[in-house]
Amino acid sequence: MKAVAETLGVARSNLIDRLHGRSKPRRGYRKAEDADLVPQIMAMVAARPTYGYRRITAILNRQRRSEGAMPANHKRVYRIMKTHNLLLARKYSERPEHVRDGKMIVMRSNLRWCSDGFEFTCWNGDVIRGAFLIDAHDREIISWRAVVNAGISGSDIRDLLLEAVERRFSALRAPSVIEILTDNGSPYIAKETQVFARQLGLKPCFTPVRSPQSNGMSEAFVKTLKRDYVQVTPLPDAETVLGLIGSWIGDYNDNHPHSGLKMRSPREFIAAQTATA
Repeated sequence: MKAVAETLGVARSNLIDRLHGRSKPRRGYRKAEDADLVPQIMAMVAARPTYGYRRITAILNRQRRSEGAMPANHKRVYRIMKTHNLLLARKYSERPEHVRDGKMIVMRSNLRWCSDGFEFTCWNGDVIRGAFLIDAHDREIISWRAVVNAGISGSDIRDLLLEAVERRFSALRAPSVIEILTDNGSPYIAKETQVFARQLGLKPCFTPVRSPQSNGMSEAFVKTLKRDYVQVTPLPDAETVLGLIGSWIGDYNDNHPHSGLKMRSPREFIAAQTATA
C-alpha cells in the first residue's frame, strides 16, 4: 500500500478510505452568494460568445467596480461558467515552429507602431480589405482604413500614417522618431510612402520576407478582429459592414481585455499610465 501511495502521490489513509468505501464523494460547486453573478455572466457570454472565462472575468469586474461591488475571482467565474456549460470548447492544434526575428513589444507607447492588412467577404460577395496601425506597447488601434472590392493603396497608407500622428500628438510631425513595422507589401515599400513617413517623423521598418510572424502584434489583432467581431456578426453587404468596422475597433480599444495589459483594455491601460505619469 505504501509503494502504491508514493507512486500515485497520495496519502495512504486516503487509499484505505477509498478501498473500504469510507471516502465521501465530491460534490458539485454550488454557492448561494453566486446567484447574483450568474445572470450577469450569462448576459456577458451571450454578448461576447468568443470570450473565455478570464476575459469574461475582466469585463465582469469592470462592471462590478463601477457599481461599487467587490470584484470576483477568476477561479470563481470559471466554476460558475463550468457549472452552466458556458466555457469555450478547447481547440487542439499543433502550433507551427515560428522563428521570431527581433522584439515586438516595447517599453512605452509611441516607440513602435505596427501595421498590417485584413480581408473578409460579405454575404453578397463584396470583399472588404483594410489596414490599421497599432501601438506595440498599449495595443490601441490608432487609425484604420477600409475599401470595398479593391486593394489598399499607397495613398490609403499615407492617410493612415498622417491620421495616427495627428491623433496621438495633435501635430503634423511626431516629437521623436517612431518605428513603423510592416510587411513588404507594395503600399508600404512605395517610395512615396517611405518619404512621407519620414516627413512625419516616422522610421519605416520591414519584416523579413516570408516571416509574417515577425509582425505578431498586428497578426494577433487580425485574429481578434475576425474571431470576436467578424465571425459573430451578420455581414449582408459592404455598406452595412463599413458602418460596423468603426464600432468594432472602438469596442476593441475601449473594452477588449489583454493578458499583456493585466486584463485591461488599451484605453484603460493608457489612462492608468497617464494617471501615474
